[in-house]
Amino acid sequence: MGIHMAIVKGNAGNFETEVLKADGPVLVDFWAEWCGPCQMIAPILEQVSAEHPEYTICKVNVDEEPELQQKYQVMNIPYLLVFQRGNVVKEMVGLHSKEDILEMLEAIAKA
Repeated sequence: MGIHMAIVKGNAGNFETEVLKADGPVLVDFWAEWCGPCQMIAPILEQVSAEHPEYTICKVNVDEEPELQQKYQVMNIPYLLVFQRGNVVKEMVGLHSKEDILEMLEAIAKA
């Protein structure tokens, strides 16, 4: 069992290192304080992170990081993007269940 990594706070300064150059798949959650569904998905992502330390989860606050929001054309939040070797391999818009999120991550990890 590896050391549990906390959810990373993503920003323009660390995005390349934490997400684009990461070894395994990275789930990026684009969110905002004022977004109700974002608040609802947060504890789900915390559970996924706690139970599956093999997955990196990075949260990007769209209000604080407008350039990342524009770069990845984030129109609706929560917006989940999964990066693998620097490329977006999967996306999910809106509130999803823990099961849906894990299923998506497991499929990518197996690919």
